[in-house]
Amino acid sequence: MYGLLLESINEYIKEAYGESVWKLIRERALCPHHSFVTHQVYGEHEIPKIARAASEVTGIDLPDLMDAFGVTFVSFVGQYGYDRILRVLGRHVRDFLNGLDNLHEYLRFSYPKLQPPSFFCEEESSMGLTLHYRSRRRGFVHYVKGQLRQVGFLFYQTEISVEVLRETDHAEGLTHVVFRLYFNNKAFKINRHNFGNSCSDSLLPVRSDVFFEVFPFNVVFGEDMLIRRVGIGLQNIFEKLEGRRIEESFTLNRPLVKFTWENVLNHTNNLFELVSRLPIERTGLHGKNSVSDEGSGTLMHNKVHGLGVPSIENGYGNGDAAVGNGDQAAPLDTSLELMAFQTITGDAPEGFNTLANENDRCLTLKGQMMFMEDWKSVIFIGTPIMENLEQMFMTGLYINDLSMHDSSRDLVLAGTQQSAELKLALDQEQQKSSKLEESMRMLDVEMKKTDELLYQMIPKAVADRLRKGEASVETCEVFQEVTILFSDVVGFTKICSRITPMQVVSMLNSMYTLFDQLTEKHNVYKVETIGDAYMVVSGAPEKTRFHAHYVADMALDMLRSMKHLQDPSTGETLQIRIGIHTGAIVAGVIGITMPRYTVFGKDVTNASIIEKTGKGMHIHISETTKAHLEEEPYLLVERGTVTIKGKGEMKTYWLKEKVGDQTGEALDTPFLANSSENESDDGSRDSSRISSYNPVFSEDVIKKHRDAPNITIEEEVVQEKVELDSVT
Repeated sequence: MYGLLLESINEYIKEAYGESVWKLIRERALCPHHSFVTHQVYGEHEIPKIARAASEVTGIDLPDLMDAFGVTFVSFVGQYGYDRILRVLGRHVRDFLNGLDNLHEYLRFSYPKLQPPSFFCEEESSMGLTLHYRSRRRGFVHYVKGQLRQVGFLFYQTEISVEVLRETDHAEGLTHVVFRLYFNNKAFKINRHNFGNSCSDSLLPVRSDVFFEVFPFNVVFGEDMLIRRVGIGLQNIFEKLEGRRIEESFTLNRPLVKFTWENVLNHTNNLFELVSRLPIERTGLHGKNSVSDEGSGTLMHNKVHGLGVPSIENGYGNGDAAVGNGDQAAPLDTSLELMAFQTITGDAPEGFNTLANENDRCLTLKGQMMFMEDWKSVIFIGTPIMENLEQMFMTGLYINDLSMHDSSRDLVLAGTQQSAELKLALDQEQQKSSKLEESMRMLDVEMKKTDELLYQMIPKAVADRLRKGEASVETCEVFQEVTILFSDVVGFTKICSRITPMQVVSMLNSMYTLFDQLTEKHNVYKVETIGDAYMVVSGAPEKTRFHAHYVADMALDMLRSMKHLQDPSTGETLQIRIGIHTGAIVAGVIGITMPRYTVFGKDVTNASIIEKTGKGMHIHISETTKAHLEEEPYLLVERGTVTIKGKGEMKTYWLKEKVGDQTGEALDTPFLANSSENESDDGSRDSSRISSYNPVFSEDVIKKHRDAPNITIEEEVVQEKVELDSVT
């Protein structure tokens, strides 16, 4: 399968769904290619794999996708100029379909490994026709349907309705599909065989020997499939073909039907490709492949003089007796002749034995089958197809054996001159493609790194909206119920005064690294760090009814993790305060330069106050948070009432532990075990969020304490020790 088909699908998906969807489809289909080279051969299963993955990602039925791929292909090939060929392929739809096989044969000059399907029309009427489609590929029925409809629309301004009448898979790997095409068939004529000017039988009479000389590669056979006559060109190569069955001497490659008399008559509008069953060997200056009378398949060759000179008396190919000493002439060793020939032509650069494969030494003929009423026979008028001059040499053919009235000689000579240039161009294209593939792989790696960095700063769902062009202010959203956690280090100012700034950074980095791991475990979002203050939220940007439970579990794990952290100035274990509050917030991305996902609202301030009025190594929670936890296995102790200026009295509680915790280690969160309960309200969840550590320097610490707002509370905290002793 050539990359031309795959590239059209690539373009369609990118245009219809975007680059990100194509990337997801490619990953799901396990396709390593970012793009496709039109003349490069790929695996036969690439399109079915991509189609199935695209159906899963987009939710579109597989038949509809394959139909869309077929429609796109007809328009896509116009980028390479093939639309100009398609426009002149046939005067009517019927003629176009009948000429498809010929078009595919033409394309094999550019795509030598092409394995095209075969098309055959029958049962025509003014309302349409029946189309037989045969292919060695399966699963392309809807792809072909899309192509047929688009051909009618683009080139004939005709709406074609396609119905599948029958689909059959044969044991030999051939798929046969019968379509019924409904359209305005203008080309249909009831008496189409009887119109036109008739010619007199006596006009320009031509003898049969002249006819066979004009068409040197013809084969005449009757209804019994016995060969009655072959042209002079075939006589020079094969002996005793006449009288043998044609299907025993040649295999039918195209069209993809059985080689029978009925199929030949039904497909006279199709191009036929015949390949000799036996390979041809050259032992003199002429190749000769014949079958003995007993049918043993013994290869016979031209008889020549003792030194290998062709017999002048017997001509080329018709002498059966050796001339000279009366004995049978030995076959010539043509290795030196062939090596000299390769040196001149430049063929077979990879070695001498390039035709070791017997299939390469079989003669291929392409042409037309015509029924001759007077003879009650079919004549095949063909032309030998040679991939290179070496193959022509080995089969015993020469340029003057080819017809002068067609382009056979021109194709061989011009093709040989251009093959080296085309091969060089193709090699260069493949090298560029390989470099492009490598560049795309490297780009993928860098894009993943960029995405990871971006998702550390902004939640994935919000970042994707910004990528689509939404303004940052449009990402702001009101969340009616979330849980917010603040924490800070007890005596942080005194600790900073006793250690160097780099020690401060190292201490905070160690602590925040532990906390960041806990945010991933407990499904909470890290909002920011300011100095020693650490802030997380649950319920935004992903909504969940378990927001209070997630934050409570994280707070308990934060206290347990502190035993691994020491005060650099004293060597004692660090202590933190934690405050938790549940309420409403507004969250979103603000600004353009260095954007961050931030939360706002009075309940954010309340959470900060709850934290500052707490105790070291205690979890201080508000009454709204307690309401979400009291039905769950958490041990809650009432602390009392705290009066906050401008807020009034607020009853708060201590979160002591989770009932059932006997280990003292970090607990697994039971709410994360049930995947159905772990889903957010809208059914979405991003488990790939990665928290980040924000480095903090001593200047930040000083600024934080200098700029901190003065919040007056009834129990003003002057010193940490006094605060701890005065609050019960």
